[in-house]
Amino acid sequence: MGKGVRAGLLVATVALVGGCSDAGGDAQPSVSTSTPAGQTARPTGGQPSSTAPSRPVKLAAAGVVASGLEVPWGLAFLPDKSALVTERDSGKVKRIVGNQVSEVGTVPDVDPSSEGGLLGIAVDPQYPKRPFVYVYYSSSDDNRIARLNYSDGKLGEATVIVEGIPQAAVHNGGRIKFGPDGFLYVGTGDGADRPNSQNDDSLGGKVLRITTDGKAAPGNPDGRLWISKGHRNVQGLAFDGQQLYAAEFGQNTWDELNAITAGANYGWPAAEGISQLDGMVDPIAQWQTADASPSGIAFAQGNIFMAGLRGERLWATPVANGKRTGEPVAFFTGQYGRLRTVETAPDGSLWLTTSNTDGRGETRPNDDKILRVTITN
Repeated sequence: MGKGVRAGLLVATVALVGGCSDAGGDAQPSVSTSTPAGQTARPTGGQPSSTAPSRPVKLAAAGVVASGLEVPWGLAFLPDKSALVTERDSGKVKRIVGNQVSEVGTVPDVDPSSEGGLLGIAVDPQYPKRPFVYVYYSSSDDNRIARLNYSDGKLGEATVIVEGIPQAAVHNGGRIKFGPDGFLYVGTGDGADRPNSQNDDSLGGKVLRITTDGKAAPGNPDGRLWISKGHRNVQGLAFDGQQLYAAEFGQNTWDELNAITAGANYGWPAAEGISQLDGMVDPIAQWQTADASPSGIAFAQGNIFMAGLRGERLWATPVANGKRTGEPVAFFTGQYGRLRTVETAPDGSLWLTTSNTDGRGETRPNDDKILRVTITN
């Protein structure tokens, strides 16, 4: 692998604690269950880095962008600052302009399940010159990535570019995001079959790095589609410059935030959370499942923001250069229910989706919603 590619793949992976599904398992008492929203959690493992100062932030919910959505999962912004949102169970893609929501199409062959269906979405970095969007979805046989034409406010024909990602009712992964190198990064799950995560011939339990045609990106280790293995269920990806971070569901004890390095092994199923096993990389932060069960993450103002499903809170973890630089802080604990996806908006705010209609939450009036969250230091 070339030095430039390797340097660009020093991705910070955050170890997240989650149950065997996003409903959680028989979790142990959490180290941070008593942390009020907006206050610092007690240590969750790993040592803060001394290379950069912690950047405390304050968050405020500035209003509801959209409501009445059905299990919103993926969220991506277009150059005109509108957003596309996927609905997991309906297979529909919706566009948000201002506070107006409209349907732009339905992805074919989506087969929803407990955790499967229409999941992540990403916009081609050369849009509209290349008028494509990319989606990750569950079919009846596997998880797939498809490229769809998107023009004049409508989805067009779908072309499958990757298939054969292990699929089950749970552990489907599903987040996709373009990196600063122009390649598409993909978080997958083990498909409820643990050996997939360590099997070099399986796409399960991996972080993929692919071209827009679904080929292995140049510089991937051994020319494979994936750059890291040993993951259980990756549902969050975010970049700080060249540095990639990934959020991962644990089994019953520890959810993880990881800093990703090309060619690294993150331990599952031998390791869950910080385990200090030879040849395996520990997370930079971990949470017990009752406090997290993380899905989407986003980077802004020196922090990785992580949406918690079972934990019903938004975590802010200060990071720099693939290391944690301070203690995680929880916001909005219990205020909005299950939180699925967080993305940085063009104006610098965060868009945060609820997931109370997914069959595991308590539905609230006008659910599900997308909230706009402002950040201040």
